[in-house]
Amino acid sequence: MLYVLATPIGNLGDISERARRILADADIIIAENPVHSMKILEHLGIGEKKFVQFAEHNEHSALPKVVEILKMSDAVLMSDAGTPGISDPGFRVVRAAIAENINVIPIPGPSAAIAALCASGLPTDKFVFLGFLPKTEIKLNKELEKIEQLEATAIFYESPHRVLKTLGFIKKCWPQAHLALARELTKIHEEFLRGTAEKIELELKKRPAIKGEFTILINFK
Repeated sequence: MLYVLATPIGNLGDISERARRILADADIIIAENPVHSMKILEHLGIGEKKFVQFAEHNEHSALPKVVEILKMSDAVLMSDAGTPGISDPGFRVVRAAIAENINVIPIPGPSAAIAALCASGLPTDKFVFLGFLPKTEIKLNKELEKIEQLEATAIFYESPHRVLKTLGFIKKCWPQAHLALARELTKIHEEFLRGTAEKIELELKKRPAIKGEFTILINFK
């Protein structure tokens, strides 16, 4: 059996009691970063566990070993933060487990995309998650043009190093679009910036440094 277990995106208090129990009972933990995952277990008061790393740098070489483990033992799939498989290679583990008729059980919990959406003030009846957008202006615009036609709220992740450039691209093509930018969700310095791309860009440019993980939402209505 494979448990797909969501972990906190910042605030460790967001771990559920069910997640705590599953981790305590787990035979093996498949982790993006075992060192990071061990810190979560320490916070929960859970003793040592056997870890297998599965991350972007070793996903292809590690997958056969992971599948063999799942055939013999129950295991928990964890990412560094949030829900495994969302913008990380964990989905390959889930797909491989299903192909082997191994039962897959989701243990729901934090997701930066959904947390940002519910507090954004933008329409939630139809939304699309895009992960990380393309880095070039032409490809980024093509991606957002598709979403504009769907009349959906688009959600994507952005790094602090690229956020101003991305806002600049959006400002050029969709100056009236409604945006919400969520930074450092559930952490001490959590904040939301709302308005047009130009308004948010001006606010960020006032700061001596731009830090933190960003979730950006845009609606074209």
